[in-house]
Amino acid sequence: MPQLKPATPDRFRRRLVSPLLRRILLVNALPLALLVVALLYLDQYQNGLLEAQVGALREQAKVFAGAMGESAVRSIDPDNPKLVAEIAQPLLRRLTDPTPDAQAKLYGPDGTVVADSRVREGPGGIISTEPLPPAPEQTPVLATITALYDTVLSWLPHQRPATQVDVTPGAGGPEWQPDVKEELRLTSSGKSTDTPPYIRRTRDNRLLVTVAVPVERDRHTVGIVLLTREAREVDASLFTVRLSILALFGLALVLTVLLSWYLSLTIARPILRLAVAAAGMREGQGRTGSVPDSLMARNDEVGALANALADSASALWERMDAIERFAADVAHEIKNPLSSIRSAIETLRRIDDPARQRQLLSIIGQDVMRLDRLISDVSDASRLDAEMSRATAERIDVVPILRTLEELDEATRDMDNDPKLVVVTPGPEFAVWAVEDRLVQVLRNLIGNAHSFSPPRGRIGVEVRDAGDMGELCVEDDGPGIPEPNLEHIFDRFYSERPKGESFGQHSGLGLSISRQIVEALHGHISAENRRDAAGKVIGARFLVRLPKA
Repeated sequence: MPQLKPATPDRFRRRLVSPLLRRILLVNALPLALLVVALLYLDQYQNGLLEAQVGALREQAKVFAGAMGESAVRSIDPDNPKLVAEIAQPLLRRLTDPTPDAQAKLYGPDGTVVADSRVREGPGGIISTEPLPPAPEQTPVLATITALYDTVLSWLPHQRPATQVDVTPGAGGPEWQPDVKEELRLTSSGKSTDTPPYIRRTRDNRLLVTVAVPVERDRHTVGIVLLTREAREVDASLFTVRLSILALFGLALVLTVLLSWYLSLTIARPILRLAVAAAGMREGQGRTGSVPDSLMARNDEVGALANALADSASALWERMDAIERFAADVAHEIKNPLSSIRSAIETLRRIDDPARQRQLLSIIGQDVMRLDRLISDVSDASRLDAEMSRATAERIDVVPILRTLEELDEATRDMDNDPKLVVVTPGPEFAVWAVEDRLVQVLRNLIGNAHSFSPPRGRIGVEVRDAGDMGELCVEDDGPGIPEPNLEHIFDRFYSERPKGESFGQHSGLGLSISRQIVEALHGHISAENRRDAAGKVIGARFLVRLPKA
């Protein structure tokens, strides 16, 4: 026979805890997954901000271009108007003064710079160019967070935005200028009214947006206004959103860890403790108290599981004790006829008297019959639990069964000596939940037991009564009754309280015990009591069987 592996706690930890913890972490990671999905929509958010920035910048550039077309153009030749730098330069500076983070340039048709808002003429006619003000520096912590965020975000899939941002190392800075001749050609041809913006991130991490708008006078394009502005609002908004996402991510991560730890303490570890308790039961480490009381006191599913395990363990131990007692009782009952047979055989070998030999052979034959009856009843009792666990209770009408037993009794009884069976029912039918053949076995056991104790020409009464949710079957006789101390013991295995004059060994003492097994398996109850007259004298015995009414 192969040896079973010991049920150690490590085996249950591998089997129960790890898969359960993985499921807990998987469920708790869903909020983080949703947060990652939210990160993917930052591209759309940035794109919307950039489009709004481009729209506002283009409207401002159109205002500049309109002002230049009206004020900085001289029409000496109506077909060839020209820009006047002396007028355009101060005008362009005054237009850009309200927006210090912007730079405007005016280009002529040949691509030369006519005016620049960042060009200043100092004392002595010195010309200088003022760069765009630098972006405010981030603290090292914020710079590190931003760099980490950008790195992580670069690993995620992105939707292609409608507005592209040039992040190549060679992206143009504030000094970038468009191909003015190409822009003028596209504008004059009528193929394009709004040239596409140029958005780029410089090497010092500044986000610049540039738009080009043609300057027109009398429907003639005389130049292009190039307006460049640093989109600090876009970076500030994105950085705020990034910090919010990182804060939410950190909070969700902490909550996920805490929740997983809590669920591990309240679910995974209790299940592990139950597994260890079950392993201890399997190894026989205690009949009771193997399941921790703290788990049994819980008012949840784990508590229900702990109580069910404790109840199953108690029922198993009770069943094992019952089997042990049953085996001991069977061994004891079998030893008696075997001892009698052994003594008779030993005596038979030593005597020569034929009469004594025939008497001993008769004793041996009776003991063999007793053994055969005992083994048959023991076999029936041992199969009963298994059969009742597989059987399904059905709606059984007891009235036809009792009428059939009454007819059989009437047909087989001796009119001069045997008692008469009388059946009383509340109507033509009365149904209970039972297994038909086993119910018949109980009734025959009780009626047969009443026959044994009833006096000649006595009365055996079987009455069916309605007892609320239960149906009650009452079997009574006119016999000597049952000794009061033995009213419960008569249902014990191999208990025998037989009437005087009955041959020894005619009964195994299992009939009432089997009857109780059947009734209790059908969720019923069987009991015994004595019948008494008005003076309190015992006038017979009564057995009451209660079964669920159908």
